[in-house]
Amino acid sequence: MLQIFSEIDKLQKEINTHRPLPPNTIKQLKEYYRVGMTYSSNALEGNSLTETETKIVLEDGITIGGKPIKDYYEALGHSEAYDYIYELAKNGDITENNIKKLHKLFYNRIDDTKAGKYRTDKVFISGSKYSLPGPEKINSLMCEFVTKMGKVKNMHPVEYAAIAHKELVFIHPFIDGNGRVARLLMNLILLQKSYCIAIIPPILRRDYINALEKAHTSDSDFKKFIAGTVKETQKDYLRLLKQ
Repeated sequence: MLQIFSEIDKLQKEINTHRPLPPNTIKQLKEYYRVGMTYSSNALEGNSLTETETKIVLEDGITIGGKPIKDYYEALGHSEAYDYIYELAKNGDITENNIKKLHKLFYNRIDDTKAGKYRTDKVFISGSKYSLPGPEKINSLMCEFVTKMGKVKNMHPVEYAAIAHKELVFIHPFIDGNGRVARLLMNLILLQKSYCIAIIPPILRRDYINALEKAHTSDSDFKKFIAGTVKETQKDYLRLLKQ
């Protein structure tokens, strides 16, 4: 971990030499990662929109023929939640209300009655040998989660972001959309620490799921996986800045 953190820190220093960025460049980068993160995060969960189709949905507001309306709603909702993490990045604390709002923004078009509300039903993850907490435990677990985040926030930013991601997925506080919210939360933390957005490519879905499954007993592989995605996104960010 020390090696990859050192490589990430070196890339971050190089990124920082380009700052402050012109307002128009900041705007363009934000829109670039809006499409990339919305596409990738949704695709990891089975959304059928391609990256080009996601761009059309977000920029032109056009539905894609032959695609489920839910996929369209997920793209719009994720885009709104993406905007919200930039707003939250100006503040230092993670709260339950902020997490609930991220879910509400993402999920309100799909089921407004459950958007932004902790689940009241038992849920199961297919392919995992680990059970999820019952709904009666969610409130206390989320309270503990926020407290824990306050204790680990001085770790290396990438380790802090990975822990937040993993812990929220393991609690699974919402009926659906937990992975999307966990990745949004991870990126909120990275933005708060002045890092760029980290994208998990859909092609790495199996590696991502395997690392999460192993994290029930040891989270070292998951931290390394997240660190790898941060490093690759940093390289892409620098490529864009140098164009």
